[in-house]
Amino acid sequence: MTGSIQCGTIIDDPYNAAVRILLTNDDGILAPGLAAMWRELRSLGEVEVVAPESVQSAVAHSITIHYPIMTRRVHVGGEFHGFSVEGSPADCVKLAVHDLLDCKPDLVVSGINAGENIGTHVLYSGTVAAAAEGALQGCAAVAVSLEYSDELDFDLAARHAMTVIRSILHQGIEAGDLVNVNIPALRPGWPRGVRVTAQSMSPLEESFERRADPQGRPYYWLSGKLTEEVDAAFDTDLRAMRDGYIAVTPIRINLTDRARLTHMRSWSWPEIGAQGH
Repeated sequence: MTGSIQCGTIIDDPYNAAVRILLTNDDGILAPGLAAMWRELRSLGEVEVVAPESVQSAVAHSITIHYPIMTRRVHVGGEFHGFSVEGSPADCVKLAVHDLLDCKPDLVVSGINAGENIGTHVLYSGTVAAAAEGALQGCAAVAVSLEYSDELDFDLAARHAMTVIRSILHQGIEAGDLVNVNIPALRPGWPRGVRVTAQSMSPLEESFERRADPQGRPYYWLSGKLTEEVDAAFDTDLRAMRDGYIAVTPIRINLTDRARLTHMRSWSWPEIGAQGH
């Protein structure tokens, strides 16, 4: 590669510009998916790693406000140095952008997560939350997950992810944009291609298994999975994954329901104000 870009800008051509990348995850700094993604991202530019010290799955977009956040510099697998953070994935990105890095990254990549993050799972996912925090901090952001299976080939998944990321950068992504990438289980002949999808809204089948500890006190294990109810009229991330395609889903951070906003502004509201003054 030749050339470089200024801090906090977005490249027009990832093949001819050095990209400043922040790599993080929710599986912890020692996770094999993180190392595999690091090896591939090096071809884009400078990669800084800031990741949780321990597994932070399903912590969503939680941040630490009541306790100090401890960090330490570690050497991972003889391959790279990174910051290990005793905090959530969102903590990692906040801390990286505001203090640990010399310059705001152009791109935040979160993953590769062991297990897909599709449908309503994106609301609970620490992987997606880390990328979302990157978008909130004014960076382009991509979350990458691999469907859980008996054989998790993170090196192959990272190569597929890198192809998708290069295409995203080349065809257009801006500061504040967030893209969720899910790679299907790497069965023979899969992935069959790439689909740009909507987020599935298929419901979760959830249940709690009740058990008792040695003292007879009850405790619970949560279990659940996405149902197979896929609306054939919509090309969703769930449908793409079940069909063996990589699902690429653009996600918005702003949760405002614009259609209902306009409708609710037409309602009659009671006059409420300070009384007795």
